[in-house]
Amino acid sequence: MPTITESLRREWTRFRRPGRLVALAAAALAVVAFGLLYAFGNHASCGGPCPLDPAGPNGSLVNDQFAFAHRDLGENGSITVRMTSMTGTITYPPPHHDQILPGLVPWAKAGIIVKDGVRPGSSYAALMLTGAHGVRMQYDYRHDIAGRAGGVSAESPRWLRLTRSGDTVTGYESADGERWTKVGTARLPGLPATAQAGLFATSPGDLSLQPVGFGGGVKEQVRFTQASGVFDRITLQGAATAGGWRTDTLGEMNRTDWEKYHQPSGAVEKGGTVTVTGVGDIGPAGAEDGARPVESTLGGLHVALLLVLVAAVRFAVSGAPGAPGAPGTRRALAVRAAVVGSAAFATGLLAVGIVVPAGASVLEGNGITVIEVSALTGSRVVVGTAAALALAAVLAFALGTLLRRARLAVPVALLAVALPYAVTSFPLIADGPAQWLLRLTPAAGFAAQQTLVEHPQVLAHYAPSAGYFPLPWWAGLGVLCAWTALLLWLAARRLQQPTTAGPASALPEARLGRAPLRQR
Repeated sequence: MPTITESLRREWTRFRRPGRLVALAAAALAVVAFGLLYAFGNHASCGGPCPLDPAGPNGSLVNDQFAFAHRDLGENGSITVRMTSMTGTITYPPPHHDQILPGLVPWAKAGIIVKDGVRPGSSYAALMLTGAHGVRMQYDYRHDIAGRAGGVSAESPRWLRLTRSGDTVTGYESADGERWTKVGTARLPGLPATAQAGLFATSPGDLSLQPVGFGGGVKEQVRFTQASGVFDRITLQGAATAGGWRTDTLGEMNRTDWEKYHQPSGAVEKGGTVTVTGVGDIGPAGAEDGARPVESTLGGLHVALLLVLVAAVRFAVSGAPGAPGAPGTRRALAVRAAVVGSAAFATGLLAVGIVVPAGASVLEGNGITVIEVSALTGSRVVVGTAAALALAAVLAFALGTLLRRARLAVPVALLAVALPYAVTSFPLIADGPAQWLLRLTPAAGFAAQQTLVEHPQVLAHYAPSAGYFPLPWWAGLGVLCAWTALLLWLAARRLQQPTTAGPASALPEARLGRAPLRQR
């Protein structure tokens, strides 16, 4: 019996036929070419360099746009307010700017905040009322702590308090200003001796989904929204200076066409009551804000997947029982599967390893913001996507061995892997069925490419067509591994079964049966 090394060398020699090598080269070229075409074809629409989204304390892109009435706060102190009202408006997209309706979006925010100055992206801790999620304490853009549910009104006001001790900020809420309940604590490393504390309001755009296509897909539309909070009984203890209140609007406010239909953002004081009105959001930024994830350059993966699946099936059929080089044993099957998987993995690793950094560089050169990822995450995208392509190739090889006919195995492989991946990458079917396809079919494995992160406190279209897989990358690869292992097991069992006897197999018996007659 030949050694594993000898078997691998022999099967690799059989695999590297010109047709299969051309298919793999075309797959790699498709990934690189489509990715670079996408990158070169996208340009910023600012008419020049676009303003960069601010970076948060950890370096990630954030939204930091709100109206802010503030004063200096020392290293130890607190701010306490009573909130008596929270209202808002929603404006529909063009051409219906005149349709301005009263209302609050779920993540509209108004409350109090302690912040490291007024620089967008600086560290902060805020305690707020929201449009539909009650009291929340949020800090440094990604952290969210739930308080008591419910809204606010003049008959049922809410008291909010933030206390600072060094770099630690603690939030409290109360219904009467006497009995306080702790909401949460945030540590803000590097918070300066003099921070800014005050009142704020902001409201993110509301997401509207419009049906498109034939299968119930959706198109996103963003509606302009605005929120206002009314505050009184304002107490600031531990003020660092004796100055008065100052008003700032962080981010691009009072400059858009939509905002001219609303009252200007800012703060208005009248009779001891302060009304703060703002638009925007304080939280993580992502693809819904116009930034592009690195995996947006992998559009050519659909074409590469088709080519790799067909090449894997044809290699399996070329070694089916009765054909030259037939595996015959489970060991031979495993060796052939390893050759197919290794070739597909090398193809994906080369192509994805080229197009991801190159495409991101081109997009940034065209003024497009690319969501920054760590070196570890970037490596996971490259290696994980190559692994998904390799597993899909082994799955197709197993189908070819099991079904023994390319005309049958190729359509089955495409229906099982390529079709679910393709129809969920675009808004062709409804979000619900798309999510289930990427939970149950082998296409789940391509979650390995995702870098987008879902944030419960951020309104976005969390669907496959927007780049969000329903499973984490490791779980998606697990689903693909399970399907691949199952089909390899079935293929191995099929190898132990005899091939179906055809008419020619009965010929020797017929001749033996006629021999005694000739003797007579």
